Amino acid sequence: MSRLDIKSQDQAQIVVESLYEDMERRVAASHPGLCPVDTAAAFLRLSHGQSCGKCTPCRVGLEQLENLIDDVLDGGKDVTKNTIDIIRTTAESIRDSADCAIGFEAANMVLKGLDGFLEDYISHVEKGVCASNIREYSEAIPCVGLCPARVDIPGYVSLVLEGRYNDAVKLIKKDNPFPTACALVCEHPCENRCRRTMIDAPINIRGLKRFAVDNSGKVEPPKKAESTGKKIAVIGGGPSGLTAAYYLSLMGHKVKIFEKRKFLGGMLRYGIPSYRLPRERLQEEIDIILSLGVDVELETDISKAEEVKKLKKDYDAVYIAVGAHAFQSLGIKGEDSRGVLSAVEMLRAIGDGNMISLEGKTVSVIGGGNVAMDVARTAGRLGAKEVNILYRRRRSDMTALNEEIEGAIAEGCEVVELKAPSRIEADKEGNVKAIWVKPQIPGELDKSGRPRPCDSKAPEERYECDFVISAIGQKIEAGTFDKLGIATDRGRVSADEACIVSKLKGVFAGGDCVTGPATAIRSIAAGKTAAANIDEYLGYNHEISVDVEVSHAKQVNRPPMGRIQMRERPSASRRKDFEEIEEGMTLEEARQEASRCLRCDHFGMGSFKGGREQKW
Repeated sequence: MSRLDIKSQDQAQIVVESLYEDMERRVAASHPGLCPVDTAAAFLRLSHGQSCGKCTPCRVGLEQLENLIDDVLDGGKDVTKNTIDIIRTTAESIRDSADCAIGFEAANMVLKGLDGFLEDYISHVEKGVCASNIREYSEAIPCVGLCPARVDIPGYVSLVLEGRYNDAVKLIKKDNPFPTACALVCEHPCENRCRRTMIDAPINIRGLKRFAVDNSGKVEPPKKAESTGKKIAVIGGGPSGLTAAYYLSLMGHKVKIFEKRKFLGGMLRYGIPSYRLPRERLQEEIDIILSLGVDVELETDISKAEEVKKLKKDYDAVYIAVGAHAFQSLGIKGEDSRGVLSAVEMLRAIGDGNMISLEGKTVSVIGGGNVAMDVARTAGRLGAKEVNILYRRRRSDMTALNEEIEGAIAEGCEVVELKAPSRIEADKEGNVKAIWVKPQIPGELDKSGRPRPCDSKAPEERYECDFVISAIGQKIEAGTFDKLGIATDRGRVSADEACIVSKLKGVFAGGDCVTGPATAIRSIAAGKTAAANIDEYLGYNHEISVDVEVSHAKQVNRPPMGRIQMRERPSASRRKDFEEIEEGMTLEEARQEASRCLRCDHFGMGSFKGGREQKW
């Protein structure tokens, strides 16, 4: 008999490990609108199953919590609001007395739920059903539910599989007039809960959209409705304003866009470099919108209260869709030095065709979002010999998409994590000489779930550079709206979910000016929403539909297979120019990827809950 031996996993443990992976994928694919109380109960049962049973709070307390939550779900005469109070007291007791994380973190999950969806607990107690807001959010088709514009994703994926690319783009444009822009730069929230994840990995939805727009040929816009004689003014020619103009024009209204910049496109043009979204492809989509008879007044700054009042008088409705073009300052000493730029200013200049020379310079970029990656990669294309990205949190905490971070690194940018800018050093002439940073350590989690950066007490560090580019955030200029009497909240216009501005009849607002800096698809969704509600305000009920028939879903064998990933041009060549970096799928890749779709519009509750939305 030996004193020690090497433990090897037996077959049972190997299978259990694979079941853990299956469970992770299943949780990741949970669709929107699940009953949160039922979900909390399921997580609690899983936690109880992990318990060793040694301590009473975990062994007995978690079981008691399970029973109490099950009572709430099952209903009954003995269940009252007091039951919810008992759940909270029990969970707090387990949190404070359990020996290990299995127990106290299980209790914390329950407490987080009580704080986050208390109204659902109360609705189950009083009515025996989920709260109305939960029921309304319930979505049988995960990808559609998570797309802000509610594009018919299973529909166009099936059309790609059939080779009907023109029809696929027509179907997309029913809800989104920027299929090409979104095919190239959308952050694809639709993939986050893709049910295919339960089998292997989410469908590459954006990649399939890209294949459709690359192979569709010219897609003619739908026929416009008869003229209503109504006039609508749109302030802001970005994705939200252009989307509203597109659908309002299809409804028969006359639209005029007032744009402050030299060109239309908003942050699609002025916030995204052309190597990600080629200007000519963006302009093609804008031209289609303008072909519907939309009037445009460029380089017109509607920033005075009397100008907005005049628009309100001359037009039947006004849609405010200004973008977040103002930048957040660093708030550190030396920020006014020559060579300190904001990412917004830099990308705006490039959007207007004014290239900045950074030949042979060292550039430090401050920030960790997609914009920071964009300006870092742009700096390299403008000739910078060295680019570093300084971020006060860890790389894993960056808000930029991982593919954007990887792309920046591949092009030679250095990501320096846990460094908070403290001051900028300038020479005698006022030119940037270096940036000083304070090393940080990750602290307690904040509301976003990321560790707060905390001072490490280590000495400052110096990074020599010729330029500092700030990419820590954008904002809108809300002064005009305050003067108009339009309510603002933290520098943003206050409008409801229907884009209606209270106390100002006929005025609507949406996009970044309401939500703060957001994604293109969220701005597009706001424009679509505003168009529908402006039409209704004007006394109409025009419907937007499309004459595309989606084939019936077929039950076929869908074995696990790899996801097709998008490719980019080699980093050594692409970092030298502004040509498009991403390469589309091949025909074989697109067919295989489209075949992975599980057609949730029919299978798995889809057809039982109404299937696809044919019109809006």
